Amino acid sequence: MPRSVAVLMDPIGSIKIAKDTTFALLLEAQRRGHPLYYMEQGDLALRDGAPWAKLRPLSVMDDPTGWYTLGEARWTDLREVGTVLLRKDPPVDPQFVYDTLVMDVAQRDGVQVVNDPRALRDCNEKVFALHFPQCMAPTLVARDPAELRRFVAEHGDAVLKPLDGMGGRGIFRVQAGDKNLNSMLETLVQGDSHGQERQFTVAQKFIPQISAGDKRILMIDGEPVPYALARIPQGDEFRGNLAAGGRGEGVPLSDRDRWIAAEVGPELRRRGLRFVGLDVIGDYLTEINVTSPTCARELDKQFGLNIAGMLFDALETRPSLA
Repeated sequence: MPRSVAVLMDPIGSIKIAKDTTFALLLEAQRRGHPLYYMEQGDLALRDGAPWAKLRPLSVMDDPTGWYTLGEARWTDLREVGTVLLRKDPPVDPQFVYDTLVMDVAQRDGVQVVNDPRALRDCNEKVFALHFPQCMAPTLVARDPAELRRFVAEHGDAVLKPLDGMGGRGIFRVQAGDKNLNSMLETLVQGDSHGQERQFTVAQKFIPQISAGDKRILMIDGEPVPYALARIPQGDEFRGNLAAGGRGEGVPLSDRDRWIAAEVGPELRRRGLRFVGLDVIGDYLTEINVTSPTCARELDKQFGLNIAGMLFDALETRPSLA
């Protein structure tokens, strides 16, 4: 009997199906005969130590005029579900952390949870990349504005970004001597006069190869898909993020890309991170996306792939990486 698949995601009515990777996963699960169920944040509970969710039966159609139908919601013991896909977009906020705690219990009781809930808590998408300094350009994560200013002065040309950002939001390029640097740091660090409530900020040496694109390399069980989506900045914009207007162009992986994937892959497998997106600019790893990596539909279309199928092959063949 096919295992049921439940997805926790952002509202399905607001997605853009032409480029939504979660939607590709749902289409593939349905094609394989897995009954689908849908939930959002707020639909989880623990009852006497057991994981429950308010699930709605889901059907999906690859049709931009109407891509889903939902049945009546019913509280269900999650231990009756075969697989749960955790696909909330970042940032990982406190409520999502609590969601992962519920999913810890579900996983303990035999539910296949993708990605591993503990890893979702532990692996901040920007900080986790620093576990692999051999793959990265010079990078600083700090709350101290003086330390961030020192970094900019040392490297001359840098990118500043929030630790919990996504889609290119809140990213600044700054050069040594820029009179706007203090204002940028006020925006990002948000420190008060007593040094409290400061937010961690990432400073990274600017990588000129961004002009050729910020590559998204998708990893399945620690192995790379053989093509990446280079998100190329347009016009005067330095950000390649598709949400910031970048253009997506599929490219084969370079030798350096494969080396980075080989450096990172074993740790992804060890942590139960089964579907991950590496961001690579030029020769350097910049981020590791673990919550809801994207770009599968674009790569499928350009190269005739079925990345969702590759992931489900792995999930069905190897229920656990432990």
